[in-house]
Amino acid sequence: MKEELRKRRSWLDGFMAYPAPAGLSETQLRDNIILLDQALYTLWSLGDNLIYAWTPEAKGLRVLVAPHQTLTEYTHGDGTLPQAEIMRRTRLLDKLLSSQEHLDTEAFDAVAEALGVAPQRVDLPFAPERGLGLPLIAAIAARYGIRLVEDRAVILFDAVGFSLLTPLQQVVQLNSLSCSVNAAYAKLLAREININFARTTTGDGFYIWNRMRGVAANVELYQLMQFILADNALARERATRPESVPKLRACFHVGSHYEFYQSEGLNPTSFSYLVGQVTIELARMIEHAQPGQILVGKFNTLMHDELTGEDVRIDSLDFVERTRAPLRSLNGLKLAGSEVDEIACYLTGRRDIFGLWGISEYEIADKHGLVHRVYNAKINIHRRNGEPIYLGLREEDLPDSVPRTVADQGLAALQP
Repeated sequence: MKEELRKRRSWLDGFMAYPAPAGLSETQLRDNIILLDQALYTLWSLGDNLIYAWTPEAKGLRVLVAPHQTLTEYTHGDGTLPQAEIMRRTRLLDKLLSSQEHLDTEAFDAVAEALGVAPQRVDLPFAPERGLGLPLIAAIAARYGIRLVEDRAVILFDAVGFSLLTPLQQVVQLNSLSCSVNAAYAKLLAREININFARTTTGDGFYIWNRMRGVAANVELYQLMQFILADNALARERATRPESVPKLRACFHVGSHYEFYQSEGLNPTSFSYLVGQVTIELARMIEHAQPGQILVGKFNTLMHDELTGEDVRIDSLDFVERTRAPLRSLNGLKLAGSEVDEIACYLTGRRDIFGLWGISEYEIADKHGLVHRVYNAKINIHRRNGEPIYLGLREEDLPDSVPRTVADQGLAALQP
């Protein structure tokens, strides 16, 4: 046991970023993290089980632990359940998995009864609130479960023509894209925009998302996308060999997904993976995106607004409009030695007789016959002593093979 814990101890360091409850030293906090984590780790059984819910008690927790197959076995039963019952069970599970915190005693008992899972007790020598704090317990427990997230933005970058390259050229391009991600993050960090982003490779690109949630977090991710694309564009200009830097296409979307932590050695991974509707939509979008194009998926979802403390419903058009004002705070930031005077981002459309631009909506039909709605995005970065950086494609530059326009969504402001 001691040797096993020694191997896992570095994995626990990530939880030390949480503030210790009042009167608790860092040493005691670490000891308490180890006690709780070891108990949950034992129940997890190297990934065979998941923690579905938990509730605090005076000296410990009650937890619902069951094999991961319970997710599908509960919703579909023995195959004879009526559709209405399957839908009811699916809604119950979705509500349970979307909870990021603990359940109160009454809700916990109700879920245990519905799932038919007997609660297990985790005994601790301290009160959970005073020995760790409930947010920290939630973060530890999340590593041993699955969570449903409805409102997180995700970016998908894809290197054009990647499969036609040699393996050495491929690794050089992926490294170049990684450098652009790091450079963009560093620039935003210099303006005190600290994005807690995660990424996972698709083989010829990356999914990138913000671990934080809410309107501001999603807007910050859109800003990160802009600067990744800008750094990539500048790197292509400077490259002596064009195949050393990828030509990108990018898609941005907000939607639901499941977040989980795979087994890695003796531990859950310290970083999460995403799978769900938003990643499916992004994969379909990127298949139809043109080289250099930026697509924004059509969404309409509730997001938490940190300024008001309330959940607000935001669609794609509202969201892109909300990204405009924060961009002004980035004026003066340097790109390739030249200060940024202005960053303009917008969704493209056709111009009317008054000089105003509509916003065109497109549809993509995938191989299964399902239709996905998207918008074409443009980003223009004007620099004081340098040439402008134009990202994305203008509507008039889109080839005939691009999916047809479905409708114009009213009028937008004048496009730069």
